[in-house]
Amino acid sequence: MKTTIIRNPDDFSGTILIPVFETYSKSIVPIVFNGLEISSKVFYGKKDSHYVAEANHTTYIFIGLGKTIDYKSLKTIFRRISSKQKDSFSSNVGLVIPVEFVENQIEAVVSGLLLGTYDLGHFKLDKKNHPFLEPDFNLSLISDKDHLAAAKKGIKIAKAQLATYSLVDLPPNTVNPKYLAKWAKETGDQYGFEVEVLGYDASKIVGLGAFLAVGKGSENEPQFIIMNYTPKVVVPNLKHVGLVGKGITFDTGGLNIKTAGMLHMKCDMAGGGAVFGAMQLIADLQLPVKVTAIVPCAENAVDAKSFLPSDVIHSYSGHSIEIIDTDAEGRLVLADGLSYLIKNFDPEYIVDIATLTGSSVATLGFECGALFTNNEEMAKKLQENGDAIGERLWPLPLWDVYKSDIESDIADVKNFSGKAVAGAISAAKFLEYFTQEHKAWAHLDVAGVAFGDDEFAKTKHATAFGVHLLTKFIENL
Repeated sequence: MKTTIIRNPDDFSGTILIPVFETYSKSIVPIVFNGLEISSKVFYGKKDSHYVAEANHTTYIFIGLGKTIDYKSLKTIFRRISSKQKDSFSSNVGLVIPVEFVENQIEAVVSGLLLGTYDLGHFKLDKKNHPFLEPDFNLSLISDKDHLAAAKKGIKIAKAQLATYSLVDLPPNTVNPKYLAKWAKETGDQYGFEVEVLGYDASKIVGLGAFLAVGKGSENEPQFIIMNYTPKVVVPNLKHVGLVGKGITFDTGGLNIKTAGMLHMKCDMAGGGAVFGAMQLIADLQLPVKVTAIVPCAENAVDAKSFLPSDVIHSYSGHSIEIIDTDAEGRLVLADGLSYLIKNFDPEYIVDIATLTGSSVATLGFECGALFTNNEEMAKKLQENGDAIGERLWPLPLWDVYKSDIESDIADVKNFSGKAVAGAISAAKFLEYFTQEHKAWAHLDVAGVAFGDDEFAKTKHATAFGVHLLTKFIENL
């Protein structure tokens, strides 16, 4: 996508997008643009409305924004226009920038336009490219000011989210642990971060016992993926952030096999997908922060070699874990990921992200992710950054009264409380056990927001929740 600035709309021919705030309701004043008049009885900028007109060999698309607008709504509205009106677009699109728009709004608009190119039909024979994806496509910003930096940032955000859409939506017979390891290496080479992958043998040598136990029942070898990003220009007092993402490429539940919802379990690596997308975006933006990210990738399958309920396994930290439920596998791979990150890299801040529990969905629904941390500053910054872009989080407690839920008679800790209540909290307490009392750790349970329904497909699909959130949190440290 080539992006340019045009000062005068008279110098443009192609498709013009004109965002309009809702200011003409119950008014006789028409909308006037470039000699074209639209009666307020036909269109007055009502939110989520649009009006298409043809004149002078140009297609004009007036887009209603409503009376007020937030980042997420703006992004969604322009994704909708891009997705639903793609037949109206030429290879040359002009975007009229309202004088009241600020930089992050331009970022949201451009990001939304590019996200509208996503097509879930990865394997369809008759799949056609969106006009925006053609080599000769040009997006012109029609404005008196230079907004190229904001537009280019919006493009980078969308590219990272589109990559995550694909990783999460592709089927498990395509996206297995080795596929993700290959993707990480290729993306690292392209964007500028280092990647190390520990396969089965290497993981066994270093002692990643909890991680390996989860993948025992699969013919797909687990891959422990370690990514390191250092900015090209190193600033004084460089902050170091650690990320860990759950990379379960498919979750049958293991021998505690799922009785419902297994169809969608290709999304159980959406936390890892968010970390992959964030690493691409962080490197693409060249943020002045050092980032180490770990995504333990495995498939939780059913086989004669599968780990068993009541097994006692040994984690990388050296602690023993009693297996109560093989469907509580995500916390096992995260435990080894957290322990390995802390021992070998010792970052100042740590955030893990996972589609971890149905309990978080039962508590918060599909509107926000669950946030667990004892660091008030991190909680505030994660929530503020999430609110700003529409990737919202809400805190749940980590009180010590919940420690008893993970106490085991036979081992140091057990992986499931066995209770039908407080499941997201006991899972978070389990992870906390492996953080060595790190003072700046946060856990994000995104089971309700990483994969879901919306207008852009007939079935549930990826949202890329966390890609922008993690990046924005790190950017604003």
